[in-house]
Amino acid sequence: MIGCIIQARLDSSRLPGKILMKVDEKNTILDYVINQLRSSKYIDKIIVATTTSENDNQLIEYANNNQLDSFRGSENDVLDRYYKCAKHFSLSTIIRVTSDCPLIDPTIIDELIENFQKDNFDYATNKLPLESSKCPHGAEVEICSFNTLEKTWKEAKKPSEREHVTPYIYNNPDKFTIFSMINDKDLSYMRYTVDRQKDLEIVQEIIKRITTRPILTKDIVKVFEKEPDLLRINSEYERNEGYHKSLRDEKSSN
Repeated sequence: MIGCIIQARLDSSRLPGKILMKVDEKNTILDYVINQLRSSKYIDKIIVATTTSENDNQLIEYANNNQLDSFRGSENDVLDRYYKCAKHFSLSTIIRVTSDCPLIDPTIIDELIENFQKDNFDYATNKLPLESSKCPHGAEVEICSFNTLEKTWKEAKKPSEREHVTPYIYNNPDKFTIFSMINDKDLSYMRYTVDRQKDLEIVQEIIKRITTRPILTKDIVKVFEKEPDLLRINSEYERNEGYHKSLRDEKSSN
């Protein structure tokens, strides 16, 4: 079974409660994530994986109201949350997306799944190489087998590897077979993940300008080609900020 596990929590340090903020008149960030995922041809199950914190009770209620499966696990050891969630739902293939990427592209997900299955890879993504990824920030997708997730859960020790789920995999290419899908055109100049208020604003501006659903990466490219000034709204933010912070914290604690 192919399951998409969406890691979600409301206690965001940079923009608390962001995933339940509205990006149009009716829909929240999380609504968009779910609706985009439902356009995938291959995903069998969508699961909201949140924490055991009382702050996240609202997300369980959200899942129930939207006929979604849900799971609760560790707040900081997100790898443990993913592994136990995948095991609970007997998933053979795990797709990882985060709840702050409302414009995740289902066609990219499906293309990655096809490549992942074709040659029986352990892990597939469009986010590598990490420091020079050509994919938009907000379109990252990761796929792994249950066996890969279990091996990672058993072997990953660093806090950064536990918090961010997959670094142990892509930092150990000798241990895993990895498929990396790289865009022909560099689209890394586009950022529509939502970490801060300005990110929310740019997503709202994109959604206003696109009438078709699901919203695809090619549609977003056209918006920025037509109105390049929109890119300035959130251009100062760092990519992979959370992961870089985890690495710095590890270094300072050693």
